[in-house]
Amino acid sequence: MISWPKRPVIYEINTWVWLHELSLRYQRPIDLGNVPSEIWDGLASLKIDAVWFMGVWERSPEGIRISMQNQALVAEFRRALPDFSEKDNVGSPYCVRQYRVDDHLGGPHGLATARQKLAGRGVRLILDFVPNHVATDHRWAFEHPEYFIQGEAEDLQRDPVSFAEVGGRIFACGKDPYFPAWQDVLQVNAFHPGLRRAAIETLLGIASQCDGVRCDMAMLLMNKVFACTWGQRAGKQPVVDYWPGVIQEVRQASPHFLFMAEAYWDLEWELQQQGFDYCYDKKLYDRLEHENGENVRLHLCADLSYQNRLVRFIENHDEPRAASTFSPLRARTAAVTFATLPGAKLFHEGQQEGRKVRLPVFLARRPSEPVDSELQSFYRNLLGMIHQPLFQEGEWRLCERSGWPDNRSCGNLVAWCWRRDGERCLIIVNLSDGSSQARVQLPWSEVAGRKWRLFDELTRESYERDGGGMRSPGLFVDLPPWGVHFFRF
Repeated sequence: MISWPKRPVIYEINTWVWLHELSLRYQRPIDLGNVPSEIWDGLASLKIDAVWFMGVWERSPEGIRISMQNQALVAEFRRALPDFSEKDNVGSPYCVRQYRVDDHLGGPHGLATARQKLAGRGVRLILDFVPNHVATDHRWAFEHPEYFIQGEAEDLQRDPVSFAEVGGRIFACGKDPYFPAWQDVLQVNAFHPGLRRAAIETLLGIASQCDGVRCDMAMLLMNKVFACTWGQRAGKQPVVDYWPGVIQEVRQASPHFLFMAEAYWDLEWELQQQGFDYCYDKKLYDRLEHENGENVRLHLCADLSYQNRLVRFIENHDEPRAASTFSPLRARTAAVTFATLPGAKLFHEGQQEGRKVRLPVFLARRPSEPVDSELQSFYRNLLGMIHQPLFQEGEWRLCERSGWPDNRSCGNLVAWCWRRDGERCLIIVNLSDGSSQARVQLPWSEVAGRKWRLFDELTRESYERDGGGMRSPGLFVDLPPWGVHFFRF
């Protein structure tokens, strides 16, 4: 297994859709086992550390049937794919029938080949683990019903959305406590020792096929969350929480195996303490979308040991496409922001081309969209810039900034810097739709007493500044709406 860098760059690919489009391009069936070499070369040229092949496990025919009865879901399919037909629905990748690579995608041998091709180019492989639920036709429902939250006939009659009958038994459907149940999946009992052992065995099997997992809705399995969601139905709460025991045992067999949590509800730090290498930073995404620069800055005041284990992003398969959420200028500023912060970085295939349609994960294909070649060039440049030891191994600091009594626009600006040996970099972003000015104070005492040339990697412009003045009163900046400085010293 390839060891992981401290701050990996991860590239999410919707595997089924990606292979479908490669098959059309090459006019022959393409699966994970016969992807052309130039495609692997192209991925490696993006300067990424890992590919997350989202949705490789065998999907559920029963889940497809259930989803086609959901009129709201079918309407979403038609919104994303106007010429949708029933064969386009290949099932949800989070309705797992069994943890075996789907034959349509190349099966286990195809995945092994893909992993080998990626590893030969220095790229690691991440796959999914869905700990909270399984498909209604998963073998556990018939062989180990004790692994699940169960109900009575009265529950099914009272609430047919939240309960389902399988094999003559009544099971609770998978659930997030803040939303209606997912009718195509059954809720496992995270408190049951047999289920925990089965989860460990499942993860050991996954760990033999890749370098890390993205754990879907990881916080749902935490003792305190699970107890609040399911109460007495779950039985006695174990002394040991779910994730510490699971992660520790998998790590004994695969010490460098990476665990990444999809996490919400301010539980990221707790999940880090329970063993996760990285947790989603949804709060940064929300603040970039809905809040101002000062709120983003406050979020970045958190302890660096915590920030180094967050996954930064502005797009993934659960969120709207960045190009549809942000204006073009704002999208670039948001991209520079998340990409140059500490922690892992998650990019989504299609993000760099400016795709706007958020595709339901059930679908095998997506609509054709024009490529934004300028945005594509911007992202390739950005990925190249952050693929440097400075950003992988350097020291990160948040910078102070100040304004004037008659001009408080400095609150729109956020600035941070990186240092490694003789290398230095300063990033300043204007997170507003108005021109903003400030003085940004550098935290490095050693810059005083010298003249420095600041080269902006984005505009290709140079500036000469005095080091002492950049310490105090600070570097004067005047940025247009959604403007960015990406200075190398």
